[in-house]
Amino acid sequence: MTISMYQASVPVFVRTLTSLKGILEKAARHAESRKLDPTALLKARLYPDMFDLTRQVQVATDFARGTPARLAGVEPPSFADNEGTFAELVSRIERTIAYMETLKREDIDGSEAREIVRPLRGEPHRFTGIGYLLQFALPNFFFHAATAYDILRHNGLEIGKSDFIGPLD
Repeated sequence: MTISMYQASVPVFVRTLTSLKGILEKAARHAESRKLDPTALLKARLYPDMFDLTRQVQVATDFARGTPARLAGVEPPSFADNEGTFAELVSRIERTIAYMETLKREDIDGSEAREIVRPLRGEPHRFTGIGYLLQFALPNFFFHAATAYDILRHNGLEIGKSDFIGPLD
């Protein structure tokens, strides 16, 4: 059995974003129940030169939205990076998932050799579709999703690996 480009992208992004959405909803309840300023969590970061929680979620959703679009040969929709609450971040995830659900399997499958050009450190970098997905987009997506998890865990949110991975099929 072979795995398709669609199977290796859209369902993977949707699953992890669904888990991240649940984690953010749990963080909002955590802040409310402990009378914490939610902005403190939204602006938290693991190290001064790293993105804060809000930006980690924004970048993760950008990769999730942009990758299958580029594999399908279309330009992804642009979202303004203006979220300032947990509810707004959850909405961004929901909009990202809704967009991905508009992409058709047949538009993404067969994109292994499609040329994708993305800027890296200010210079254009050429990828094949398979290289872009497996060696650039998925690692970046998981880095930012996991860092969002790590920021909240570091700040006292009671979450574990199963919150990140989600229910097993």
